[in-house]
Parts: sequence; structure tokens; C-alpha cells
Amino acid sequence: MATLLTRVKSKLFIASGRRSRSVLEGEYASVFHGRSLDYDDLRDYVPGDEVRDIDWKATARHRSPLVKRYVATRKQHVLLVVDTGRGMAAVSRGGEAKKEVAIAAAGLVAYLAQRHGDLVGLVQGTASSTVAHETRGSEAHLELLLRAIDTSTTLDGEQSDLTTQLDWIARTVRRRHVLLVVADDRDLDPAIDDLLRRLRVQHEILWVTVEDADPTAIGGDRLAYDVADGYTVPTSVRLDPSVREAYAAAVARRVAHTREVLDRRAIAHARLGTTDEVVPAVFGLLERHRRARR
Repeated sequence: MATLLTRVKSKLFIASGRRSRSVLEGEYASVFHGRSLDYDDLRDYVPGDEVRDIDWKATARHRSPLVKRYVATRKQHVLLVVDTGRGMAAVSRGGEAKKEVAIAAAGLVAYLAQRHGDLVGLVQGTASSTVAHETRGSEAHLELLLRAIDTSTTLDGEQSDLTTQLDWIARTVRRRHVLLVVADDRDLDPAIDDLLRRLRVQHEILWVTVEDADPTAIGGDRLAYDVADGYTVPTSVRLDPSVREAYAAAVARRVAHTREVLDRRAIAHARLGTTDEVVPAVFGLLERHRRARR
């Protein structure tokens, strides 16, 4: 059986190909402050590369643009902050378990970090508990982190509430980190907004929301229920046009509020509904974060 990290890497290679993969890795390397770089080798230029990285002498010999590739000599500390409450065991917009989308997003960023010599850790948890895993830089360690997300996220688990994990980081983590927050599709209340204000002073934050399935779009007599309380939504109710309209309006309000909170805190963010969206969404996330810092 393929490991979780192997599945993440396969998704990257299949979805993006070599040239797009180089763009993603270059985008990751260019995003974060405090990185010292040493020259490594040359690769083909791809759209999005910095013009200043072009090696003009090598380009003249090769007759096509080549850019210098660097390796990091100062390690970043990347912390995956993943909601593993039972809300993340529900179904995503694309029909997969939401935890599968979370693992794909967290795994991709962790893999890019590991490729650049950075150290990766994990903070996971529910409304009542937080579990922290130390930062290391091996692929074996990344696999253990992804396994922890997978095995901890179950339908009979505790409720989700990222406030608990963000508060733990604000009180406990003193070293500067890059935080990748992978969140359930919930309202960002004032407590989370305040925590983000505090955390943003010390850390760089990226935010990924994993979208819920739309219960009003489930056809036929298939059972639909809320994993938070087990309440079953009758087919006649969820297929009612007025219910569909009210649900769509509620989702739109939540999305707009989430965007407003994260934009106000200058946090780059993305919404994901399927694992197929992970590679382009993470690329866009890194690019927006880089541009916001200019």
C-alpha cells in the first residue's frame, strides 16, 4: 500500500509535471524571510521566475533561458496546524473525506519544505485537546505526521475548534515559525480573530479551508446528516428550493466573513474542495503570500 507521502508526491508529479513542479519549489523558496541561499545548479526558466535569477552567460550558451537554483543554508521551521476534530472526517465538496484534502494540502507544503532543507512539525487537535509533534526534516518524519492526521480524524472523535490549537501556539511556541493552518469550514469567531492578530506579529501564516459538501446538492434518497450532532436532514427538507437558497446564502456569508478576517490580518488563504485542487491552490497561496510581502 502506498504511503500517504507517496500519494502526495504522486499528486504533485501527475498534476503539475516537471516544469510546474520547478515553479512550485521556486515559489516556496522565494516566499519566506530570513533565508540564506547558496548556489546549487541551473534549470530551465519557467514563467514566474525572478528575472534577476537568470544566468545570462549560461543562457547564451544554451540558447534558452536558464535560471540559477539555490539551496537554503538557514532552515525554516514549518508548523502544520491541522484541525483533526470529527468535522474534518465529514465529506468534502468533491465527495472525498475532508481529511484526505487536508492531508494532501499539508503534505504538499511539508514536502516542499523538506525538499528545501526545512524542518516540519505538527500541531493537531480538537476542541478539548492539542497534540504537538516535534520538528524534523526527514521524509519518514513527514509520513508519521500525515499518519497522525489520518488516524486522529474520525467520525466518532471530538468536536473541532481551532481556537484551542491556536491558543496553545500563542502561549507555547516562542521560535518564529511558518504556520500552515488547515481548517474546517467554520465561522471565524472573535476569539480566532484575536489569536490571529497575536500570532501574526511573530509568525508567517498561511490558511487553507477545506470546504463542506453541500447537503442540498445530494440527490436521490441518500442519507445526509451533520457529523457535529448526528442530526439527519430529511430528503424532503434539504431538496426544498427555499432551503437550498437559504443554505447557499449562509455559505456565502461565511465565506465572505472568513475572507474579510484573513485579509484584514494580511494572511494569504485558499479554499479547497477536492485533492485535485491542491497543487494549483497551494501554488496560488504561496504566490499571494510572496506578493503581499513586497
